[in-house]
Amino acid sequence: MDFEMAIWEMSSLLIAPKKVFRSVYYHVRPPSSHLAKPFIETKNTWHRPDPSFTYLLSFFTLLTGIAWGIAYTNTVGATVRLTLLFVFVHFLAVSLVVATATFFLVGRLLGPGIAGLPGRRRQQGLFTQAGEGEQLEFGYCFDVSGETECVATGGWDGLTGRTMMQVAIRAFFPVWVLLYVMQFILWPLIARDNWVSMFFGNTLYLVALGYYTIICFLGYNALPFLHHTELLLSPCLGYAILWFASLFGFNIAKHVGPLLIKGAG
Repeated sequence: MDFEMAIWEMSSLLIAPKKVFRSVYYHVRPPSSHLAKPFIETKNTWHRPDPSFTYLLSFFTLLTGIAWGIAYTNTVGATVRLTLLFVFVHFLAVSLVVATATFFLVGRLLGPGIAGLPGRRRQQGLFTQAGEGEQLEFGYCFDVSGETECVATGGWDGLTGRTMMQVAIRAFFPVWVLLYVMQFILWPLIARDNWVSMFFGNTLYLVALGYYTIICFLGYNALPFLHHTELLLSPCLGYAILWFASLFGFNIAKHVGPLLIKGAG
């Protein structure tokens, strides 16, 4: 596992997220006939079989869960429950739901071989390499390191590989920085009943959701066979409208922040 690469990706996601997906490349693994046991060839994949990013972010989420638990719960048991909630529900489960939704929606609406929306269809993404049998793999959307057998070709075909998530988990990292770390540090300021606190708290949520959406866009835009990926940026308009409306009296941090620890007991 390449933890050095994972740390580089984390820093780049905050300051230059486009660089992360420029490093995505097309994998082709030749048959390994010398293996004694049966071997299923894994080739033509866009995901990188290295779960170090997922493990590292899980560890960071665990640490923030402990910090939130110590600060806002009363028992050791509640702190443990909150930590598990952060890692397995907020991080992994939400990323899995997002990956599953995008696998079906993006793969079937913006993928190859689909008439799709009118307008010019691009021939390549952030890079020029394009392999044969272009397809959106569920492993590219999400998979910590398990065995995945699904591709977006109109059915569930036989591409099997040891895969890791490429988009959903990476998009969660800026959210973790802003809503689990920065919000924890700034909570005494942004939870106050004044307009300035409301402005900064609401802006924190706007930036977090905007980062998440932009990173998802960059991840799918990097695949040369997806078309009209700019549509993935459309939620940003809704975020901006809701943010502006919230400035007339709704403190998002004050109302949504406590939900982070809901369920810890």
